[in-house]
Amino acid sequence: MTENLPETPSPEEAARRAATMRKQRWILAGSITGAVILVALLVWAIIELSGHPSIASNVRDIFIIFMALESLLIGAALVVLIIQLASLINLLQNEVKPILKSTSDTVNTLRGTTEFLSENLVEPVIKLNSYLAGLRKVIDLLGIIRK
Repeated sequence: MTENLPETPSPEEAARRAATMRKQRWILAGSITGAVILVALLVWAIIELSGHPSIASNVRDIFIIFMALESLLIGAALVVLIIQLASLINLLQNEVKPILKSTSDTVNTLRGTTEFLSENLVEPVIKLNSYLAGLRKVIDLLGIIRK
């Protein structure tokens, strides 16, 4: 019995995989570094703003305005999403469902046709062939027709 050993990749494939792994490692390292820098900046900003309450209130107000704008954008995106969902449901109900029903009707018609042909055409032909084969065998056994 032969064992299924993993295929050894070609040198080009191995080099491509190594390059992909290096690229993924650099992306991961950059993401982690960026996250650490962002957290450090947030901590620094909180410490600096805690010493200046008037600046902190201004930053808070600006942040509230940006959050309101962001919620408006998210609301608009949700409206578009709901409209698209309604369009999809309409498509499924009015176009796909009738196609599926028509396909089901066609399959049922074909099933009936094959049963009809089987009962009225194929079975009599098979019976006739079996009778003819039996008659041919009787004729051969009796030696009525010589070849």
